[in-house]
Amino acid sequence: MSTNSNNEQKPSVVKAIFNMQCPSCRKGHMYKQKSMFPLKTMLDMPEECPVCGQKMEPQTGFYFGTGYVSYALSVALFAFNLVWYWGFFGISYKDNSIFYYLITSISIVVLMQPYIMRISRVLYLYLFVRYGAHTKEQQAEHHDHAVASGNRA
Repeated sequence: MSTNSNNEQKPSVVKAIFNMQCPSCRKGHMYKQKSMFPLKTMLDMPEECPVCGQKMEPQTGFYFGTGYVSYALSVALFAFNLVWYWGFFGISYKDNSIFYYLITSISIVVLMQPYIMRISRVLYLYLFVRYGAHTKEQQAEHHDHAVASGNRA
């Protein structure tokens, strides 16, 4: 029974998603700033992962699909708010509590929107890039192969 020094344990996918780390290596950060403030630059991403070289935008317009993910997360947050609000206060149209619920939920969703926008990009990229899909070694091998085949022609 031999031990392999390169045998690293795969990082947790849930932890990597919430830390907004690269889906390929789960080490590099997907955003230039860890903080969401200032809001003007909260969605700025590097061209590629600083650790493994995975492209953060695989193709032009890739992140247009995150609108669907963001919508689903917002609806889920509304549903979660409905459950806890109903449990704590109850909801009825007779005493206007449904309007208090709506005001509370809308406020929470609006305040959470910067986080929802960022996490929806992370989730969307995780749908299309698997762990270990792009490493610097693979990139170097591909480059060396392309250069070698270009020299033969």
